[in-house]
Amino acid sequence: MTQGKIAVVIGAAGGIGGEAAAALLRHGWQVRAVARDPGKAAAQWPAADPPPSWIAGDAMDPASIAAAARGAALIVHAVNPPGYRNWETLVLPMLESSIRAAEASGARILLPGTVYNYGPDAHPSLAETSPQHPQTRKGAIRVQMEQRLRQAAEKGVRTLIVRAGDFFGPRAANNWFSQGLVKPGKALTSISYPGSRGIGHQWAYLPDVAETMARLAGREESLSDFETFHMEGHWDADGTQMIASIRRAVGNPALPVKAFPWWLTTLASPVVPLFRELGEMRYLWRKPVRMSNTRLLAVLGDEPHTPLDIAVRSTLIGLGCLPDGGGKER
Repeated sequence: MTQGKIAVVIGAAGGIGGEAAAALLRHGWQVRAVARDPGKAAAQWPAADPPPSWIAGDAMDPASIAAAARGAALIVHAVNPPGYRNWETLVLPMLESSIRAAEASGARILLPGTVYNYGPDAHPSLAETSPQHPQTRKGAIRVQMEQRLRQAAEKGVRTLIVRAGDFFGPRAANNWFSQGLVKPGKALTSISYPGSRGIGHQWAYLPDVAETMARLAGREESLSDFETFHMEGHWDADGTQMIASIRRAVGNPALPVKAFPWWLTTLASPVVPLFRELGEMRYLWRKPVRMSNTRLLAVLGDEPHTPLDIAVRSTLIGLGCLPDGGGKER
């Protein structure tokens, strides 16, 4: 049985997990943040944020997740295999740990979702009910995750999935923005852009995603056992708006834009897992794929939406590409 407004965030040391924990704290939840090294994670938590309660745990250890979730009402499953390695063998067992914990505690599972579930037959406009026939390895794993959660929901494990575009944000290190467009920890001398002008792309500012999830979690009484929602996020209609925003943040309207080196991802993918993952998602830069937030608006009334320039500047500061408020680079 659940005991009050207690949330467990698995993967709280990561980008989406950290933002989810911060948003839930703002909404009055007691947050238990699970990390393999809670001491290290706590030391890296931003001083401006109220801290969660850090707990040692590993998503590959079901007993530790069950212990962390005892008495919880919500389990945020925001964990991925480290270093993009062994997705095929680790992702589903990790999810199974959260499902077992939810079965024991009665908690709802909240999963940050992606666009990867959808194949060409569903493009370019995606609704929550669009068919899921991905043509990539990572997309197939995402579909398996959601299928497993749907099966669990039929047996009483309630689930909430919030899908959004490509993540970016001050806490997020493993995404297209930080691994493709800029180089974390370095002042910008150019932008590397993976797409072409005229091709739209959907972005999601992580604090907005986390705020959306927290608001939905607060509406438990109106949610069904298995719920999915799409976010609009920031739609770059022609592939130039993100570039222009980065230039404004840096204060250089002529900051050079270089083509992303796709040839390098192909060459290095056999030995560099990150490059293999980036190469697999190239199709999302070749055609516009956009999720509709119509259903989300019907439930929340609006979608949390930080203006693009504010979101980009905050992200660049968090990544150490711009000076912070104190005038020092992180």
